[in-house]
Amino acid sequence: MTTQFVPPTRGDGPLRFAPEIPNTPGKSETIPSSWYTDPERFELERKYVLNPSWQIMCRSEELQNTGDHVVWEGQGETIVITRKKDGSLAGFHNVCLHRGARIVRDSGECARRFKCPWHDWVYDFDGKVVGVPDREDFDQDILKGLQAHQVELAEWGGWVWGVLDGPGVAPPLDEWLGEDILTDLGAYRMEDMFLKEKLTWYVDVNWKVVVDAFNEFYHAPALHHIPPQDVKDGREMRIFEFDRHSMMVVPLKGALPKLKENPDHQSVAICHYTIFPTSVFNNNPEHLQLFRSVPVAHNKTRFETWELWYKSDDPDYLERTQRHWDHLKIVVGEDVWTWEDIAAASTSSYYKQNFFNDRECKIPKFHNMVNRIIEEGIARDLAGN
Repeated sequence: MTTQFVPPTRGDGPLRFAPEIPNTPGKSETIPSSWYTDPERFELERKYVLNPSWQIMCRSEELQNTGDHVVWEGQGETIVITRKKDGSLAGFHNVCLHRGARIVRDSGECARRFKCPWHDWVYDFDGKVVGVPDREDFDQDILKGLQAHQVELAEWGGWVWGVLDGPGVAPPLDEWLGEDILTDLGAYRMEDMFLKEKLTWYVDVNWKVVVDAFNEFYHAPALHHIPPQDVKDGREMRIFEFDRHSMMVVPLKGALPKLKENPDHQSVAICHYTIFPTSVFNNNPEHLQLFRSVPVAHNKTRFETWELWYKSDDPDYLERTQRHWDHLKIVVGEDVWTWEDIAAASTSSYYKQNFFNDRECKIPKFHNMVNRIIEEGIARDLAGN
């Protein structure tokens, strides 16, 4: 017997849409173009922002059984994440401690251990060196307890999250996300969803260009040619800024009158959640996308779109969700297309700054957060802390 699909609801979560809630908390700002184009700044971002932060690595469903492992690469790093026998996760930097080669090239299933193909050094799931050919030829004091640098891992919402700098660098994941994100984004029960499709592009723009693209509605009329009513209704969006993160409720496709009658934003509107520093969730009432910006270099990014569906045997749900996802793939392709123009102009002598209106306020807030973290990190280092 088929069960009709019912979308998630706000429940007793915070009210996000009401006449008394202002539709923008921000103001017009500018930021310098060097924040996108300077390779030295990218190295500062790697050190102070990216490596010490919680970021999404993969889905938990990719690591179902003991020995299942994912090789994740980005922002100049390569790591291995593995499901252990006790159900926990282990992660380490995928760099052989012998002569610096990558240990594991591909993701896979049911591994027992990992062997560097260059000289057959063997590592367990925790990155400990457990096998060295001709061990007697090495300094035994160096070999004793040798282990690859650890990655801190946690699971939430069906996602595997990691801190590349290792345990104890960032606050616990639930503290990092904060109560607003845990409650509001958590209402979608992403742990009950499955990965329907993943799309990947390599684009010649800075990683923050990708994050910017999904943090404002201003581009939608021109780039995506949305209907006039959606343009008008979109100006009624609500923006919320949390500590590191932010969200916006966008009432398109007839959602505005429904929200005015019943302000259950999860079951009616499109909700965006920006999770600092590299992820944006685009949540439709019945399915959602993760837009993941993976930095590769100061001017190159791996852009990933993860499409998640709920498990359902409702044929109507499956049909309309597939139809909507097919449309959204075209929309996302339009965003990728315009990044070609950003890349073409990025080296211009006359590209000096970006100028944002008050409805684009999430973008400068994000960049100012990145800048503040860099400045604080440099100050700590200079003080010897």
